[in-house]
Amino acid sequence: MNPYYSTPNGKLYCGDCLQIMPELEPVDLTITSPPYDNLRNYKGYKFEFENMANELFRVTKKGGVVVWVVGDATINGSETGTSFKQALFFMDCGFNLQDTMIYQKHNFSNPSNNRYHQIFEYMFVFSKGKPKTFNPIKDRENIKKGFTKVSNSRYKNGKIRDKSKEKRTLNNKYLFVNDFGMRYNVWKFTTQNIKGHPAPFPEQLANDHIISWSNEGDTVLDPMAGSGTVPKMCERLKRKWVACEISEEYCEISAKRIEQERKQRKMF
Repeated sequence: MNPYYSTPNGKLYCGDCLQIMPELEPVDLTITSPPYDNLRNYKGYKFEFENMANELFRVTKKGGVVVWVVGDATINGSETGTSFKQALFFMDCGFNLQDTMIYQKHNFSNPSNNRYHQIFEYMFVFSKGKPKTFNPIKDRENIKKGFTKVSNSRYKNGKIRDKSKEKRTLNNKYLFVNDFGMRYNVWKFTTQNIKGHPAPFPEQLANDHIISWSNEGDTVLDPMAGSGTVPKMCERLKRKWVACEISEEYCEISAKRIEQERKQRKMF
């Protein structure tokens, strides 16, 4: 199948990903967000989740990772639980649930009268075996940076663990804490608006997952590419990429954004 658009780093295919993915070579990382619970109108297109999950397991390299960004609708007063059902099915396919992360939005879109305002989606991180790559982002400022007095903790049986005797302390009394530590698994981003697409996720979200779970030269897949955020960031971060999108209108948006990114890179 000929790509709709391509660069030296990747290919964008216009069509049903379940027909395209069987022809793809194994990939190192997948980052995608499905059209869940009919919360948005994606040109009337839907996807077959179970077939998608099985195909993702096949196309993922051993040690590879899938980042699945998903949330739940509230229908008849109850959240659907679609996200959890999908996570459990991924595990049934053979994936490990490496991490259950949160994408916290800067604001809520729909106010709630009988529950707290909904401002997040899940970012399930699945791995095919032990992840071969993890490049933790260390941008969380440590409150107790510098030399900090060692405090004790408890074992599971309740006994005190005396940290003052451990080798990692200084003079058996103080511990050196770096200025910045690894961030937590709740990531906060400002939502993004892309003309012509109902729900693109932030470029920084794609950027940070690409950095975390892949290295330069690795191949990243987005089987439901939407407005092309993942391939655009792959161009920026020197990753190879493959993207599928069933809507030709969205493919056009993706191609324009990727091409704009390539032009900007050439300027510097």
